[in-house]
Amino acid sequence: MPRGILGRKVGMTQVYLEDGTVVPVTVIQAGPCHVLQVRTQERDGYTAVQLGFEDKPRRLASRSERGHVAKLDSKRQKARAGVEAVAKADCEPQRFVREFRGDVTEEVGAQVTVKTFDGIAAVDVTATSKGRGFAGVMKRHNFQGQRASHGVKKVHRHAGGTGCSASPSRVFKGRKMAGQYGNTQVTTRNLKVVRIDEENNLLLVRGAVPGPNGGYVSVRETNRL
Repeated sequence: MPRGILGRKVGMTQVYLEDGTVVPVTVIQAGPCHVLQVRTQERDGYTAVQLGFEDKPRRLASRSERGHVAKLDSKRQKARAGVEAVAKADCEPQRFVREFRGDVTEEVGAQVTVKTFDGIAAVDVTATSKGRGFAGVMKRHNFQGQRASHGVKKVHRHAGGTGCSASPSRVFKGRKMAGQYGNTQVTTRNLKVVRIDEENNLLLVRGAVPGPNGGYVSVRETNRL
């Protein structure tokens, strides 16, 4: 199956390597994850595995979330002729669910642990970055700003001209301007795996990963050389 796992960002610290070098690392609580579904080329048009992380109380889960992981007995259910029922993981509803595409060897109901990354040198980590609200161009796009003298008055942090006049009489899409900063999906690639703690389900990667402490992350083996 694709080398991927879900987890939660614990925080940053530093560890010593065997040669005494100090490296900054991010601690990720990786798994264990339940295999909720297996996508096949014949049924879904692509191959992938769907993982779930962290149990969700049933009282907080909707009926569709509970029925996604376990069979719900109901008089309203009707079996379709010639359609095979999808296997259920038979576990608790999950808080964080994501798919990893690729060839699949695991079956529905199995568990994926951090041991999967044993022997992997680097990973890609995907998460939602910290939201910083509405920000100007200097903070959001690292603009230099206007001069502090020579007639510049009260516009020192403004964006300046947008480069359009009577033709084409509009601003092109994608122009860097002030707006919401952060709160987007970010992938940090090619982070070196420093240490794996199978007993505590911890994965230590060198460097920083997106999001706040306690945020959900998706980790998969990198395809960069």
